[in-house]
Amino acid sequence: MRFDVNCSILFTHLPVLQRPEAVRSAGFDGVEFWWPFAAAVPGDKEVDAFVAAVEDAGVRLVGLNFADDIPEGGRGLFSRPADVTRLRDNIDVAVGIAGRLGCKALNALYGNRAEGVEPRQQDELALENLRLAARKAASIGAVVLVEALNGYESPSYPLVSARAALEVVDAVGEPNVRFLCDLYHLARMGEDLEAALRDPRVGHVQIADNPGRGRPGTGELPLAELLKGYDGWVGLEYKDPDLDFDWMSSWELATTTGKEEFDQ
Repeated sequence: MRFDVNCSILFTHLPVLQRPEAVRSAGFDGVEFWWPFAAAVPGDKEVDAFVAAVEDAGVRLVGLNFADDIPEGGRGLFSRPADVTRLRDNIDVAVGIAGRLGCKALNALYGNRAEGVEPRQQDELALENLRLAARKAASIGAVVLVEALNGYESPSYPLVSARAALEVVDAVGEPNVRFLCDLYHLARMGEDLEAALRDPRVGHVQIADNPGRGRPGTGELPLAELLKGYDGWVGLEYKDPDLDFDWMSSWELATTTGKEEFDQ
């Protein structure tokens, strides 16, 4: 198992370009980001500075969101008719950054329901945009991720179960579209976390404890047990102003033992 740090929720006391080096100094080899720019299509100098910050830190960019509307309280652009141009202009930029940094997972947040727009219209648009993104991502050997959120924090987001997200993955019909299995969001919705992790369509895993969305050990989820046998990247997407990673020392034996059992 390999942990990467989501630098859009951790190390946020630092400017964006300083976070990869801080993550490396904390002992991690990987980072992921929500869209790290103010604009969907940033200038070349901004992009080059971001790429250099990751390369100079010696970390891998494990995951990157396509441009989204999170700063405005939204949950993505893929199903939003008003944001078609903004999103499609961004896809090439996001794929270009991922290609330069060897990033193999691009997160496509589906988008909240829009007032005055038929849900079916939004869903058809989302599939069209996801197919476009998947074909672009395939050119660099990357996958596009579809994520389920929880309905308590995102009441207007339509994908609030593993089943709903997986139905979208299948409906897109592209071989490089996968499920982003965020255990925190699924736990809040009372999902079967073991079943979700076993699904072959999982393309990336993110964790936070529940309740509270804090670091492992601050809530009730048996995260070390759940992840026994999983050998992919695990994104740390939790809140922790203390940046306390001591919990990892108690995971070493648990995860190593689990891997041995899995291999047998």
